Amino acid sequence: MKHSNKKKSNQSNFAKLSIFQPQKFKFKKKCPLSIKGAPIIDYKNIKLLKKYVTENGKIMPSRITSVSQKRQRELSLSIKRARNLALL
Repeated sequence: MKHSNKKKSNQSNFAKLSIFQPQKFKFKKKCPLSIKGAPIIDYKNIKLLKKYVTENGKIMPSRITSVSQKRQRELSLSIKRARNLALL
């Protein structure tokens, strides 16, 4: 009987550790390219574009960089243009 009690306690602990529980604190980061005084997104601004490209040359997703959708589209377009012109 003791053995079956242990199984129940392990299951209850497992139920407590759910990754699908709602988070109490959710912080939304501001877009670094939409704030006042932010650099202009352009295919010639290679220093800026390199921040949003991985070491392998892939464009980083907006959920990691916290860039807004509008700016993400502009970024990806200018990164692709810079690649075409062999600037990146």
